[in-house]
Amino acid sequence: MLYETFDELESSVRQRLYRLQDLADGMRSVQATETSPDGSVTVTVDGNGALLDLSFTEAISTLSPAEFERRLVDTAAAAAHRAFAERAGLITAFNEEVSG
Repeated sequence: MLYETFDELESSVRQRLYRLQDLADGMRSVQATETSPDGSVTVTVDGNGALLDLSFTEAISTLSPAEFERRLVDTAAAAAHRAFAERAGLITAFNEEVSG
């Protein structure tokens, strides 16, 4: 895009900078929480998939170690998947806005 004045160029750059700051803020705020189907495990992760919170109900006492492990891993993976999808949506929206 060609700009006729420096003010137009400056305004465009400033708008993109603000939008980039909004994207960074949005990425930092991404969190996803998932609970296993039986309600025994709840996992919260950030936008990078890093564990933020983990909680269990008494229902875990009925699980074998292998069942507990599978429930925990599956629930954490589901939470990470949701967080990554949210981040991808933010990036896609940003790219569409910037290129449009």
